[in-house]
Amino acid sequence: MNSAAKSEISQPANMAEPDVKIVRLDISSLKEAKSIIYQAYHYEPTFKYLFDAERPGYGQRIRATIRELMELHFQKGQDAIGVTLDDQLVAVAFIGSPDVRLKLSDQLNWRLRMMLTAGLSSTRRYIDYHEQVASCLPSDQHHELPLWCVHPKYQNRGIGQLLLNAVEQVCAESPRSAGIGLDTGNSRYLDFYHRMGYETVGEVKIGDVTEYVLFKPKRRA
Repeated sequence: MNSAAKSEISQPANMAEPDVKIVRLDISSLKEAKSIIYQAYHYEPTFKYLFDAERPGYGQRIRATIRELMELHFQKGQDAIGVTLDDQLVAVAFIGSPDVRLKLSDQLNWRLRMMLTAGLSSTRRYIDYHEQVASCLPSDQHHELPLWCVHPKYQNRGIGQLLLNAVEQVCAESPRSAGIGLDTGNSRYLDFYHRMGYETVGEVKIGDVTEYVLFKPKRRA
């Protein structure tokens, strides 16, 4: 890991494992982050539908989409954080700013790259999915988590909770944000999100997958 490219941010006082750190990521982290997201997402129902898991080239389409989304995220100057364990990156969260609300259908260069790498049908499906999820979230300013995950090897160890708490800490720096929105097509994650304070605010049909849209209002002082 290129540790010099990642700056450590303030750590929770009650962090259980001293070798776990919260770090702020930059574009030099793309390769590591892409690998983690691919490992976590490629079995998820939403991605299997959006990128047609039954058709050859499924893995390539996911990798291309993850790469293009991350590059667009950093081009727009948005924030990303991660969790390292023994100096190895094991979890990432790409945080959509309330001041930069991306409408993917308007991102011409991104759309062209997506069509060339992920294909036309997958690009259309992804844009439609993105817009339907956005329509369920509050209309006022808020943060979003378009990409966040823990590497499967490190799940069920409290790292996801640690990362979401760190996301809240970063988002609290924006006084205008009303909260944080995210979505999942895997119902087994719902209990975890509800325990973390997220409320289900909508459901979207993505093929035969039900996508749950969740929102956590910002706690007011």
